Parts: sequence; C-alpha cells; structure tokens
Amino acid sequence: MFRTDRLVVRRWRAADEPLVLALYGDRRVVRWVDDGQALSASEAAQWMEVTCNNYRERGYGMFAVEDRHRAQPIGFGGLVHPGDQVDAEVKYALSPDVWGRGLATEFVQGLLGYGHRVYHLSRVIASVAAENVASQRVLLKSGFRPTGPRTETDGSRTEMFAICL
Repeated sequence: MFRTDRLVVRRWRAADEPLVLALYGDRRVVRWVDDGQALSASEAAQWMEVTCNNYRERGYGMFAVEDRHRAQPIGFGGLVHPGDQVDAEVKYALSPDVWGRGLATEFVQGLLGYGHRVYHLSRVIASVAAENVASQRVLLKSGFRPTGPRTETDGSRTEMFAICL
C-alpha cells in the first residue's frame, strides 16, 4: 500500500493471522485495546474477515506493518470506521520489541499521507485510552490535536484526537 524509510505497509494475508493472535495475546499490547482481553482464534479470524470486507467496500482497512529491512511483520494498523462512523479512525498495534524506536509515528504519518493522497480523506480521528500517554505522543507528533475526552459506557475515559489533511 505504501512504504516509509523503515516500513512496508501492505494488505493482510491469511499468513498474518498468527501475528494478530500473538499481538492480541500480549498483555502489554491488549491493555490498551477495547476491554483489555486477548482475542481468541475465532475472533482473530472474524477480524481478518471484517478487514477483507473493508478492503472490498472502502479500499482500505487494517494493514500489516513490516520492518522494511527484515521483511517480516512487526504489527498492524490502518484506517477503520467503527459502527460506520463518518470519519476514518487510525488504529495500530506494534510488537513491544520495536517500541520506542519511532516506528509508530513513522507509520501514522505515512498512513495519513496515503489516506489523503489515495482516498482523499480530509479528516481522520483517533481514540486513545487516557492512560496511554505513549500513543497520545505519537498522535501529537503526527499532527493530531486533542478534541476532548469521551466517557465510555463503562465509565472509563477515552481521549479523542483529530487531524484535518
């Protein structure tokens, strides 16, 4: 789909399902995702099917993120529309062994350029757990601005961000 200096971003393949399971089985990763629970194999397969449907309907969705020099997946991310919301929302999860190297910021910036250039997206949003300061920094470095908190149905707080492209 696109490349950056250190990353190759491509559509998911069936062979990526073990990576999805591994990332969503890692407590360090899932603590920031939905209810913080790992995905089962059937949930991972269902999520991959949703992604394939998004490719057919919108042309984009979640993508595999590969280390360009090792040619192996290190995570995934993309643009989604949960609950058919109007604005595309950026989502990503990278393996903890690559955290702290600026790869999330590089991915998000590349994704925004790709979404604007290819799909003419003019506004993208992001939602981040209030405690996930690292992801908030990634968004700010990528040009997002805070738009205020959102209170979830369980009473937790989510920080909302947006960027106009």
